[in-house]
Amino acid sequence: MEAGKVFLIGAGPGDYKLITLKGLECIQKADVVLYDRLASEKLLSYAREDAERIYVGKSPDCHSYAQEEINRLLVEKAKEGKIVARLKGGDPFVFGRGGEEAQALAKHGIPFEIVPGITSAVSVPAYAGIPVTHRNVSASFHVITGNEDPSKEESAIDYEILAKLEGTLIFLMGVRNIEKICTSLMDHGQRKDRPVAVIYKGTTSDHKVLKGTLSNISNLVKENGFANPAVIVVGEVVNLSETLQWFENKPLFGKKILVTRTRQQASSLSEKIEELGGEAIEFPTIKIEKPETYDEIDKAFGQIEKYDWIIFTSVNGVKAFFDRMRKLDFDVRLLHGAKLCAIGPATAKALEDMGFNIEFVPAEYRAEAIVEGLKDKIRPGDSILLPRADIAREVLVEALEKLGACVDNIHVYRTVVPEQDRDKLLEILRENKVDAITFTSSSTVKNFIQILGEENKGWLENIALAVIGPITEETLEQHGLKAAIRAHEYTIDGLVHAIIQYYEVQAQKELFVIHREKEGDHGSHLQA
Repeated sequence: MEAGKVFLIGAGPGDYKLITLKGLECIQKADVVLYDRLASEKLLSYAREDAERIYVGKSPDCHSYAQEEINRLLVEKAKEGKIVARLKGGDPFVFGRGGEEAQALAKHGIPFEIVPGITSAVSVPAYAGIPVTHRNVSASFHVITGNEDPSKEESAIDYEILAKLEGTLIFLMGVRNIEKICTSLMDHGQRKDRPVAVIYKGTTSDHKVLKGTLSNISNLVKENGFANPAVIVVGEVVNLSETLQWFENKPLFGKKILVTRTRQQASSLSEKIEELGGEAIEFPTIKIEKPETYDEIDKAFGQIEKYDWIIFTSVNGVKAFFDRMRKLDFDVRLLHGAKLCAIGPATAKALEDMGFNIEFVPAEYRAEAIVEGLKDKIRPGDSILLPRADIAREVLVEALEKLGACVDNIHVYRTVVPEQDRDKLLEILRENKVDAITFTSSSTVKNFIQILGEENKGWLENIALAVIGPITEETLEQHGLKAAIRAHEYTIDGLVHAIIQYYEVQAQKELFVIHREKEGDHGSHLQA
């Protein structure tokens, strides 16, 4: 059998979007993906569904695979004729042991390529507003391992030379040894007040920055419970973060928000959250499937010229309707006699993108507003086609029939509960410390509770529940839950705006509490 090929890929520092285009292409064509602890698991979503995924992460206290076993696994999978994507945090050749893996592959005659990645040594400080070089401040930077075995009698790092350097010193994974690092630099002549920054899980939603000096940073790390993965930056460039900080200024910085939309629709909401500095955790609670039968739809297409109005109540309805039309090779010009109505701007845009003019979009994006807006437009006897989901509310049909219209309510798609693991959801809520959960329809609420289990609703106590509109909020209340965030405009943009406003208010409240506490301390001092 002809040997496969191994791509040793730098997965970047943590933010999954910081992978290179070539790295992403290699993941997409791989038969097997081996990934590290520091490589974002979100990158696995770009792999083929049939690709084998193997976790080979190593942490200081636990190795799922020893390095020799990883080397052997790479060789074995390649000898099976497979394309292997080996995902390594940062860059594979910057303290990533990529050289050792490449040597093992070369020894066995396995073709391989190195796909460089963005190293945390440069990118993590950048996300903290710290340039590793800066004119008139630092003309060089030096990357040093911070992960030497503390039991070693003699260090392989020459601190005497490092202490003489005026450039920026960057230690990777050195929190456990930070006291030794700082003491060694000071013992060899570095100033005790030289600025130091420790950046924990940089570029991710867990990103935290601790600043001090060589003389006190070790104690600050202990007091604040900092641990690896972290980058230590020593040098005057640390002070530039006061003006160059940008990542922490984003309105949703550090917030972890669970997105319950369908997998196909989640990306638009997730992207908006991530652009604003938050982390979107996708856990679809709804899945769109084809109807069990097309008889009803095909009958409607057979008499399409009779309809005076076609009312679309979702983007999914638009897609399903026109997908079936194309499947039947139906002449779209036969729709010329029908006026089109869309429940909201997203649905309207889906129609407009296909070249259709929309007769009516309600100001409030709900079924009741459609009826209110159409009551003077629909005449008794008008034929109306409603292509929508199998579980859609009946209120629209009933209200239109009261106006004297003849309504054909057809199911062009089904919404079902996807196969989701309750234990996985509980793990997400427990491990990720979720700040908010978004619900964009009643179905997402019902299915979420079904997956979570009524007995586990206690996990939601300290999580802000965000809803897109009043119907979704009512469904939440029916399950004994209360929305903390409500969109005033029932769109994804409206929901995101409401989330931003909520956290702005929360931040103001926190500042007020801090101010009051300081005033209290001051008052106590005066009384004493």
